[in-house]
Amino acid sequence: MLMIPTDNSQTLAQLKVAADGAARAIPPVWPLTSSVAVNPYLGQTGLTLAETAALMARVSGTPVTMPRQWYRDRIASGAITQGHLAAALAAAPDDGKPATLAALQAALAHDPAPARAVPTVADLAAKATGIDWPGIIAERFGAWAGGYFDKGQALWAAPRGKGAFAAWQAVASHDLTPEIAGLTGFGSLVADAPERAAEALACAVDALALPTAALPTYFHSLLVTLGGWAHVARYELWQAELAGKSDETITDFLTIRLIWEQALLTRYGAEIGQSWLATIAAHEESVAPDADQIVDAILQEAAERAGQTALADTLSRQLPGIERQPPVLQAAFCIDVRSEVFRRALESLDRRIQTLGFAGFFGLTASHQRYASDVHEHRLPVLLNAGLTSRTGGEGAAHARHTARAERAWGRFKLAAVSSFAFVEAAGPIYIGKLIKDALGLKANKPPRDPKPFADPAPDAATRVGMAASILGAMSLTTEFAPLVLLAGHGANVVNNPHASGLHCGACGGYSGEVNARLLAELLNDPEVRAGLISKGIAIPATTLFIAALHDTTTDAVTLYTEDQPTDAHREAIAQAEQWLAAAAVLTRSERALRLPRASGDASVIKRSRDWSETRAEWALAGCKAFIAAPRARTAGRSLEGRAFLHDYVWQRDEGFGVLELIMTAPVVVASWISLQYYGSSVAPELFGGGNKLLHNVVGGIGVIEGNGGPLRAGLPWQSVHDGHKLMHEPLRLSVCIEAPREAMTAVLEKHAGVRALFDNKWLHLFAIDDEGKLAWRYSGDLNWEAMTEAAPDVAAAELAI
Repeated sequence: MLMIPTDNSQTLAQLKVAADGAARAIPPVWPLTSSVAVNPYLGQTGLTLAETAALMARVSGTPVTMPRQWYRDRIASGAITQGHLAAALAAAPDDGKPATLAALQAALAHDPAPARAVPTVADLAAKATGIDWPGIIAERFGAWAGGYFDKGQALWAAPRGKGAFAAWQAVASHDLTPEIAGLTGFGSLVADAPERAAEALACAVDALALPTAALPTYFHSLLVTLGGWAHVARYELWQAELAGKSDETITDFLTIRLIWEQALLTRYGAEIGQSWLATIAAHEESVAPDADQIVDAILQEAAERAGQTALADTLSRQLPGIERQPPVLQAAFCIDVRSEVFRRALESLDRRIQTLGFAGFFGLTASHQRYASDVHEHRLPVLLNAGLTSRTGGEGAAHARHTARAERAWGRFKLAAVSSFAFVEAAGPIYIGKLIKDALGLKANKPPRDPKPFADPAPDAATRVGMAASILGAMSLTTEFAPLVLLAGHGANVVNNPHASGLHCGACGGYSGEVNARLLAELLNDPEVRAGLISKGIAIPATTLFIAALHDTTTDAVTLYTEDQPTDAHREAIAQAEQWLAAAAVLTRSERALRLPRASGDASVIKRSRDWSETRAEWALAGCKAFIAAPRARTAGRSLEGRAFLHDYVWQRDEGFGVLELIMTAPVVVASWISLQYYGSSVAPELFGGGNKLLHNVVGGIGVIEGNGGPLRAGLPWQSVHDGHKLMHEPLRLSVCIEAPREAMTAVLEKHAGVRALFDNKWLHLFAIDDEGKLAWRYSGDLNWEAMTEAAPDVAAAELAI
């Protein structure tokens, strides 16, 4: 048995710091039932893109930008100009950047060698022995982790009550697979390891003779080898800290992986000892980008500046004068980029239609219990804690709950290891009709139609008034109410898709948005709330009715929950709204069909949602490139191609700029997670992508693996960003454009260091829109701004100097 050094208190403290740092370098991943987009570079927001490239090259061997040919193609097409290259070069903060534009162009002509990760002990042992030790570790760890994290899929659940390390130790000490493969003594080493994970980690580090300087990136690299399982463990830590607690699952995982390294070095030390010393030396070196990584970061910024030029042209383009009339219908949609197409189509039908954009949870952080369900669904951004509990009642809930339990029991019987074969043999023919109907997509998908939800317990009157005032203020909807106001959440309706929740509303925690919309409609129709709003300067006319709706982003059908607010006075207005919504759906589907593979028009788009074999039911948020917070007049009538998050915001109504602070610290951050997940899944699909849908198997209800084993795949499936011939998501970091005084935005950045880091290190780009609707100022970092027009002479001079 390996012994811990006698005086190890400082060592344990250093190890804890290094292990915690490695854990926070890993992004979390949410379960399939409530999956949301996550920034895969969440742990690297304090670094620049070039610095991140150096780090990821060391720990994973994966790039953070596209291949150089991708940039050369855009330069050849004229999308990226010499001016964009010159401006990106001038803005690059790296000391080792090319001295001139000519030097940058010379570097562009060459393809750098692929990055190679610093090898682990498992990699070195595999090279020395010809045995795929990294693959064996991934398979054995995944087989155990799938049972440990199981959410109800497994017929025989793993024992509960132990921490991750103790649970693994109990299983791995009796696992003969490593011994059969040649790792003699593995079971004994695991059994003899200390019972406390922190002590076992210290033992392994001591056995591997790891110096303190090598720990951060070496620990990070080991967690990377665990794939999505490390992301799941990071999620456990995220959820614990959100509740004010802590969780050690991810550091337990690191300990497990270190014990594998210890065992392999003990077994093959004679063959790989010298190579291992070289690995240690490599991890001791400081992380700094090389010349190629700096060049690639500059090229990426040039591509983003090209996209910003196109966006600026769209916003500044003069449109024929279209005078809007007083609204008879207002429709508030989620800021999700998919609503941009629908909003534009709806507004084109009548000058009396006004649409608004607001985060799809509608300001209600609801933990919701659905009809006949015991599960509490957190329908709110994952950055927040629930501030409201709600449920759905209705007659027959108890009976429906028992029926649901019976159906689950019947389903488990059909799928059980023993009974499944007899079931298929005896009952299989009964299901022929159902199989044919489902396979041919003849059965229509129904939207959620639970009874009306309600807050339980209900907030008092003062609280409800405060909530309503805050939400309406954040929506910039405090005057000029239409007779009918729709609050449209969104969701998707697909079949045979483990990633279906990823198509729902990210602001609603990966659920559809109708619950929040229905709760808000009830709140704003409450006479007591309306009376209280008057004292806050908000007078909602008695003739105004709020109706909740659900926009199905796969079919663009919109469901109105009119039964929540029975009325005769608005019958004609509702009927007219339904006609407009149906017409807008046709226009939207026709536009979307142009991008969808094999879509031939309106009807084919609807059918995709019912097709078992369709791997691309919709493109979700693929293509997103901009976030715009401004009055709708700045974007109305302009096609943003379903690539922009549109948040209505009128800064003149924002006293104290509380709404601006909310926008920059919540919706903007959520949008950055979405943008960067699509970015990471495009530029580094091996590390941050979800793999091939055709090979997916669901594990534990948590995530998917490719085939029958191996690491969990976190991120977007390849079919979500690629159409089979080309990328459908253009990997550009998000451009955030806000119409507000620069001083107010600077004050928000000064107050929120985490948000400032996103902009200072250019994970996001920030622009100020002027009172003419143009992109007038660019945030250049360190709380400084530069005028867009002032950069032009420098760019022109650089072009002349070529």
